[in-house]
Amino acid sequence: MTDAPVQGDSLLRQTGLPYFVIAFIARLPFAMMVVGVLTLVVSARDSVALGGITSAAVGLGTACFGPFLGAAADRFGQRPVLLIVGVANGVLLALFAAITYSSLPDAVMLTSAFLIGATAPQVAPLSRSRLVTIIAERITASRRPQVFNSTMAYESAADETVFVIGPFVVGVLASWIAPWAPLVGAAALTVVFVGVFALHPTAPPRQTRAHADARGAVSSLFRPALVVVVVGILGVGLFFGSMLTSLTSFMDDRGVPEQAGLLYGVMGIGSAAFALGVALFPERFTRAWRWLLFGAVILGGTLTLPLVHSVAAMALALGVIGIGIGPTLVTQYSFGAERSPAGRSATVMTILGSAVIVGQSLGAAITGEVAQRLGTDAAVLLPAASAAIVVLTAVVNVFLSRPAR
Repeated sequence: MTDAPVQGDSLLRQTGLPYFVIAFIARLPFAMMVVGVLTLVVSARDSVALGGITSAAVGLGTACFGPFLGAAADRFGQRPVLLIVGVANGVLLALFAAITYSSLPDAVMLTSAFLIGATAPQVAPLSRSRLVTIIAERITASRRPQVFNSTMAYESAADETVFVIGPFVVGVLASWIAPWAPLVGAAALTVVFVGVFALHPTAPPRQTRAHADARGAVSSLFRPALVVVVVGILGVGLFFGSMLTSLTSFMDDRGVPEQAGLLYGVMGIGSAAFALGVALFPERFTRAWRWLLFGAVILGGTLTLPLVHSVAAMALALGVIGIGIGPTLVTQYSFGAERSPAGRSATVMTILGSAVIVGQSLGAAITGEVAQRLGTDAAVLLPAASAAIVVLTAVVNVFLSRPAR
C-alpha cells in the first residue's frame, strides 16, 4: 500500500515544477495541428478552401472521439489512454505531410486529417482534470478557492499562450524550413512529451468498479448550466478558426500567406497577461459578468476588422481582441470545472477542449470557403459573428448563474 498524499497549501509542492513544464510543451502540438494542416494544404495544393475543409476534418475527428477519450481516461486512467493516442497521433501527423505532397486524391488526405483529430491527445483538459482533483484531495480546505482560481487562470493562460505560440511556430518553421516542417515537428513533440506527461506521477489511477458505478450519469452532462459553457467555448473556437483563416487570406493578398501565424501571435500578448490577471480580480466582479464584459471586448475588436487595410492596423486590432480572449477562456473553464458532475471531470474538460478545436476547424472551413469565393473583405466579417456567439451565451449564463430564490 502507498501512503496517502499529505495535504498542504501549495499546488506546486504537490505536483513539482517539472509537471507544469511538461504539460505546457505536451499541449503545444494540439495547438499546431489545425494551423499546420491549413498552412501545408494551402501551400502544397494551392487552395485556401481545401485547406479550410481539411482543417475542419481535424476538428470533426476531435468532435467524434475527443469526449470518448476523456470518458476512457475517467474510467481506465489517463496513462494508458495518452500513451496509445500519443504514438498514433505522432505517426499520423508525419504521414499526413507525406500524403499532402503525394499524388493521392483529396479524399485520402481528408481521411488522414480526420484520424489526426480522432487521436489528438487532450493534454490541456486532462491536465485541468488532474489539477482539480489534486486541489480537492490534497489542498487544505481554507486554501482551495484561491488555489482553484489561480490554477484555472494559469491553465487558461497556458492554453491561450500555446494557441498563439502554435501558429507562430508553424509560421516560423514553414517560412524558414518548409511547409511540412511544422507537422513533423508536432509529431516529434507529441511522441516525446505526451508520453512523459502520461507517465508523470500525477496521472490519476484506473477507477475501481465501485467508483465507476458512482460517477455522474450521462444525462447530467446536458444540464443547461453546463451546455451554455460548451456553446460559449465553441464560440471562442469559431473565433480562432475564422480569425486565423481570414488573416491568412489578408496576408495572402499581400503575397505572404505563410506569415499569418507570425501576425496572429500578436493577439497572445494581452491575452496571456490578462488571463493570468484574472486571479487578481475581486470576488464582487463575478465570473458571469467577467465572461460578458470580456466577450464584449472581443466583439468590439472584431467589429473594427472591416476597417483594417494595413498590417500595422491589423496588429493593433489583434492586440485589442487579445485582451478579451484570455479572461473569457479562464472564466469558461472555471465554470466547466465547477459544474462538472462527480467522476466526470476528465470527460467535461475534454468536451470543452474538443469544443475549442471543433470551433476552430469549423470556423476555418467556413471562412476559407468565403475567402475563396467572396474575398478577404467578406471573410473578416466572420470573426465578429463568432464573437457574437460568445456574448450571447454570456448573457444566457448571467441568468443561469443567478442563485435560486
